[in-house]
Amino acid sequence: MAVRACGIAWPCSPAKLNLLATYREDKPALMVHLVELREEAAEQFAGLAPGEQLPDLHRRFTDWVPVRSAE
Repeated sequence: MAVRACGIAWPCSPAKLNLLATYREDKPALMVHLVELREEAAEQFAGLAPGEQLPDLHRRFTDWVPVRSAE
């Protein structure tokens, strides 16, 4: 998968659409992947600015994924 830099914080809209298409049949795997990336980003942010409050990585990395109700 090619990585492109568009200047917008990842995952930008095109990246979100790509992820949703890639994981169309396996949303739990998408969430696992995004949580792993979120934790990696948290570690990187903490290393860059120790003691400072981290940005809302939950909202940025995982809150956008649509979930189905279990009915």
